Amino acid sequence: MDTKRRSFLTASGATLLGAAAVSRAGAASLPEAPMQTSPATQPPLAPRNGRPYRPVVTLNGWTLPWRMNDGVKEFHLVAEPVVREFAPGMKANLWGYNGQSPGPTIEVVEGDRVRIFVTNKLPEHTTIHWHGQRLPNGMDGVGGLNQPQIPVGKTFVYEFVARRPGTFMYHPHADEMTQMAMGMMGFWVTHPKDPRFMPVDRDFVFLLNAYDIDPGSATPKIMTMLDFNLWNWNSRVFPGIDPLVVRHNDRVRIRIGNLTMTNHPIHLHGHEFEVTGTDGGWTPKGSRWPEVTTDIAVGQMRAIEFDATEEGDWAFHCHKSHHTMNAMGHDVPTMIGVDHRDVVRKIQRLVPEYMVMGERGMADMGEMEMPLPDNTLPMMTGQGPYGALEMGGMFTTVKVRKGLARDDFKDPGWYAQPPGTQAREWTGALAEPARGAPARTATAPVELTVRKPGGGSGHNH
Repeated sequence: MDTKRRSFLTASGATLLGAAAVSRAGAASLPEAPMQTSPATQPPLAPRNGRPYRPVVTLNGWTLPWRMNDGVKEFHLVAEPVVREFAPGMKANLWGYNGQSPGPTIEVVEGDRVRIFVTNKLPEHTTIHWHGQRLPNGMDGVGGLNQPQIPVGKTFVYEFVARRPGTFMYHPHADEMTQMAMGMMGFWVTHPKDPRFMPVDRDFVFLLNAYDIDPGSATPKIMTMLDFNLWNWNSRVFPGIDPLVVRHNDRVRIRIGNLTMTNHPIHLHGHEFEVTGTDGGWTPKGSRWPEVTTDIAVGQMRAIEFDATEEGDWAFHCHKSHHTMNAMGHDVPTMIGVDHRDVVRKIQRLVPEYMVMGERGMADMGEMEMPLPDNTLPMMTGQGPYGALEMGGMFTTVKVRKGLARDDFKDPGWYAQPPGTQAREWTGALAEPARGAPARTATAPVELTVRKPGGGSGHNH
């Protein structure tokens, strides 16, 4: 269905308190569970009812519609197996919500009473933990501690007041290693009740996640701890990650949550930003300082803000170089500087398509059209206006343009640098560098006096 703006059921249902199973009578009044399968960034969902707010844009994702029921915002999440396109040429068998991984973003306003129905269509039980929220203990979603697990085929309901504004996540607290490794997670934004509080022109959100999927396969290995080979933003990898399109001089906020197994130094080119929020709340102005990179640890959220004063296509990426690669192999030897032409000729007699890899570095991989297993992405891929970008994984661009409309998020294409503002080849004379052998310094012998126990002494030259 078109999730952008479909009308949803408005039948009034019984108020169900606690993380409890929905009765048969209550099930007849469940809100519709909209689905989304497109991996493209969807337009922001302007509130049709309730208090106003400036909606967020989920990178390669969407916002979950709701219905109002007697003053309560009702949402319906369906936990289920999904197929997610990481980038053109590769799809993965994941678990998620409402047709996607990550699931849809939930947007509410500070003070809203929220009711979320959760239907379990997974092959095992599940729960949902509302990461960072202040709520009744029985709504916290830790299976066995706060509630019974949600059995297969059952629907539970969570209800609480969104007590504080900020940036949050949701994810299972049941068989967590499996379910999060399979992609079960989503974003939650609670907007301030005063729309004048820290206003921005563009507000983007996405989650950091990672998978270990063998080349030629489509299902993640759930036992991996650190050696992931696909580093994702919202279960997408470059060149499948959409650009963040902003208008020149816009005030921009980007909210990022980390549900991988390691930290990520997120780096923006061309601008300085401040960290204005965490999942613990908004940071006081006096505590902020300018940065171009912020390290986001496991389980953390960060909101960064900047004024988009510089036109252009600016790289935006994790600064761990292995995290901007796809289908990384961790057991590949370093062959830089090794002349193995004789060995290659012998191998090619047996394997005619054998190719040399890495003797000059790995840049050749970006343009090499070598055969790959089905459903496998090259390590370095993506084309820019001047050739191969040699990037993958956690990489995209922030595209700053003049003349955009307030809510225009369409990709404007590549930036054309004004004359004289681009690096160019130097064709003038080159000075010969002064080179000389370092002088050798003779080392004089050193005489040591050794004092032996008992007062004796000896000499050693």
